[in-house]
Amino acid sequence: MDTHAMGGIVPMRESGRGRAGTLPATSDELSRLLTAVRRGRVLTVTGRFREPRSLLVREIAERLASNFCDGAAVVRIDRCFGIRELTAALGCVPGMAFLPCGAASTLSWLAERDVLLVLDGGEFLTPQALAWLGELLAAAPGVRILASGRGPLGLAGERVHRL
Repeated sequence: MDTHAMGGIVPMRESGRGRAGTLPATSDELSRLLTAVRRGRVLTVTGRFREPRSLLVREIAERLASNFCDGAAVVRIDRCFGIRELTAALGCVPGMAFLPCGAASTLSWLAERDVLLVLDGGEFLTPQALAWLGELLAAAPGVRILASGRGPLGLAGERVHRL
């Protein structure tokens, strides 16, 4: 594919850590992904290598955080995560308001939010955690999920972008 015809590789913004580089997406692809997150409920970026997937979802989250009243909550998942680990990780996200303990209370608290949940490493989510995310989507109209992983999450209405 000729990247110049598609608008070229997109430069990353300077992050707080001083890292700059290029994203593994053309400007047209990035534009379509930004629109897919705004309009859909679940978007998963898949591919063999973790770093390009992570770079892309984190850049999308940074660009869209201001579109959500409660911002974006980025959770890096690098080991098996069940419901308990997932809700605990969400409670530790910098800038995220206090989350109540327990899956049911966390679900009802998130149901009132307008937030982008970024799950970086979706292949490590247990079936129970995925089922909980499905319940969350049903209960929380303002929640969007942007994930990265080796494969799709398998949630209803999920869109998949393969790198």
